[in-house]
Amino acid sequence: MSENNIPNEQNAEQQATPVETAVKNAPVATAHDDFDWSVDKRNVSSYSQAEKEKYDATYDSTFKVFEENSLLNGTVVGMTNTDVVINIGFKSDGLISLNEFRDLQGLKIGDEVEVLVVEKEDRDGNLHLSRKQARQKRAWEKIVEVYKTGEVVTGTVTSKTKGGLIVDVYGMETFLPGSQIDVKPVTDYDQFVGKTMEFKVVKVNETIRNAVVSHKALIESDIEQQRVDIISKLEKGQVLEGTIKNITDFGAFIDLGGLDGLLYITDISWGRISHPSEVLQMDQKINVVVLDFDDEKRRISLGYKQLTPHPWDTLPATITEGAKVKGKVVNIEDYGAFLEIMPGVEGLVHVSEISWASTPINAKEFFKLGEEYEAVVVTLSKEERKMSLSIKQLTEDPWATIETKFPVDSRHKGIVKNITPYGVFVELETGIGGMIHISDLSWIKRFNHPSEYTKVGNEIDVVILGIDKENRKLSLGHKQIEEDPWNTFETIFPINSVHEGTVVKKDEKGATVQLQYGLEAYAPARHLRTEDDKPINVEDVKEFMIIEFDRSEKRILVSHTRVWEKAQAEEKQAVVKEKREEADKTRKAVKNIQGKVEKATLGDLGALAELREKLKQSEGGEEKSAQ
Repeated sequence: MSENNIPNEQNAEQQATPVETAVKNAPVATAHDDFDWSVDKRNVSSYSQAEKEKYDATYDSTFKVFEENSLLNGTVVGMTNTDVVINIGFKSDGLISLNEFRDLQGLKIGDEVEVLVVEKEDRDGNLHLSRKQARQKRAWEKIVEVYKTGEVVTGTVTSKTKGGLIVDVYGMETFLPGSQIDVKPVTDYDQFVGKTMEFKVVKVNETIRNAVVSHKALIESDIEQQRVDIISKLEKGQVLEGTIKNITDFGAFIDLGGLDGLLYITDISWGRISHPSEVLQMDQKINVVVLDFDDEKRRISLGYKQLTPHPWDTLPATITEGAKVKGKVVNIEDYGAFLEIMPGVEGLVHVSEISWASTPINAKEFFKLGEEYEAVVVTLSKEERKMSLSIKQLTEDPWATIETKFPVDSRHKGIVKNITPYGVFVELETGIGGMIHISDLSWIKRFNHPSEYTKVGNEIDVVILGIDKENRKLSLGHKQIEEDPWNTFETIFPINSVHEGTVVKKDEKGATVQLQYGLEAYAPARHLRTEDDKPINVEDVKEFMIIEFDRSEKRILVSHTRVWEKAQAEEKQAVVKEKREEADKTRKAVKNIQGKVEKATLGDLGALAELREKLKQSEGGEEKSAQ
């Protein structure tokens, strides 16, 4: 009967009458209905139903129900040279390699061991057990548990690997990164191989059953507890013993026994130091005082110099105003330099106290760091802990006797120290100097800038023109070394005199012309016009006429145009003069003839007419020349 007919058959049964149903369910007679199945072929009676059930239950109780990959205890029932026979109550015993029991010394029959059921039946139908996998599973369960609880575990470092160490924890290999070995950097991993240490499980990966452990976490935990204990007992001004852990440019870190404090470079010594290593060394034990601390940020500021009195409080009695002291340059600024008289005690030498000279001095050029200088104490204030020093006061003020050594009109030699657009500053000796105005450099030359005449560092002769003792200034002159030559020049270069000159400079307004004796004159542009209208250029040599000579202003004006204009005028005057002389001669001839002729004749009259005509022509030409 097919499956499709089953529902129809059921429906038919449901529709059948009770009588039909009873008939249908009646037993059908078959062959051997009288056979007794409880008697076997040997004609031996079998167990009754009750006995059979009893014995089946007893048989079933001898087997344990378990699943694959489950852990259970087994009993060692046999041992060979290579395997251990384990009975776990299954229908057959399992074999485990003897290598998995190397950690158990003295294993014997009857011992109980924990095993893992790998397979109930392998391809050969054997029970597959493993003690190694049982240990790994049990170890992993413990590792996950301690990871969750945060408990400390004990493990043995078995080997070194890339980036860290392998640690055996509960029989399972875990990874210890190099950065988690200690709070200090570790470079030699071999020293830890074989050591048994305490660890904290810090990371697990249940997918691949991998765990990471840390020994550093335990140390940090201990340090953290020590920090809490130390901070809870800290007080400002408290003196502690510490070990120098690290030295930097800005200070040193001090290990106070689990908690680090910072000792700034400024709190190491009362004196100035450029680096903490000048005073401190690594791993050195020192006493320090607590200056300040922050509970939240857990920062502690320490002091070392505060354990000794401030040097200003123990300043020697010999250091007073007016006393001479020696000090080392520890700092240089634009306004001066600081000299360390003794550690922690400094004085300022202002730039104005370096030299008696009135010219500015650059402190950074005068002083050098680390060099020692002698100075005089000018002012001293222990309350403000300030001291001003002077180097120049080690010598007498040269201005006190300035009139004696440098009287007015006296002549001296000096060194050019500075040049400005308006003059030259000359030093006669240390602290004594003055200025030569640009107009006092030369009698005959005019300079646009003093650098055209001299340079810094050159030696120059000067004359003292004036003394300003109050302002500590001297008025100096250089041209006054010689007499004023303009008295002589007035006779050599009179107005309208013509001299040969060289054009040395020219612009739109005119030209500078050098005459004899190095004298310079000026020719305005309108006086540079030549007879042939050609331009006059620099270095051209021409004749010039003196048209103005101002002795008081030391000024001479010259003209080239006047030279050729004068020549033309003189030439015209010569022509006129010649014609006048000829006319005079003609007049005299006419008079002579008239005087001799007593009686006019026709021929005489003709000769006289010719002379008169000649005379008229001569006079007409003279008038034209005059015009």
